[in-house]
Amino acid sequence: MKTLGGTVFIDADSEPADAVGADIVDELDRRTIAFAARVYPVVTRTALFVVFFWFGIVKLMGHSEAAGLALALATKTVGASHFHMMFDTLAIVECVIGILCLIPQAVRLVVAMLFVHMTIVCAPLLLVPELTWQRILVPTLIGQYIIKNVLVVAAAHGLLAHASPLDIRGAVRPVE
Repeated sequence: MKTLGGTVFIDADSEPADAVGADIVDELDRRTIAFAARVYPVVTRTALFVVFFWFGIVKLMGHSEAAGLALALATKTVGASHFHMMFDTLAIVECVIGILCLIPQAVRLVVAMLFVHMTIVCAPLLLVPELTWQRILVPTLIGQYIIKNVLVVAAAHGLLAHASPLDIRGAVRPVE
């Protein structure tokens, strides 16, 4: 680009300023997406570990705000007499899920455990509606807390999507 007497002349070899800016934005976009794809599994594993392990430990220490909801669920399903055993088991499973989230090779096991866990912890939406819904489609704060588990499910799907396929045939030797 050349300027002569206030008039701008564009050389055939130079790109317009808009094209240069667009190239910069495109490159920044590509690098940002590549970085996000590269760190997604580690960031997601760490986040899931923190949430599951922390919440499990809080339950085991007897400080969980979810105890009342869990007691109401136990009362309607397995009976209140089984509450402590079920609640402690759930807490231990949460800690195990959290730890397994840190092991990339355990992703299939983690996802399976997580979906069973989600079935249990989301059950109050149907089984204890007096604690989870103000009215139709208007959740209580407890209901909102439960519904946010859809993000956990999405994160688990993302981890599974980043997993390497199993090599079943390569791992099994033919019988002679």
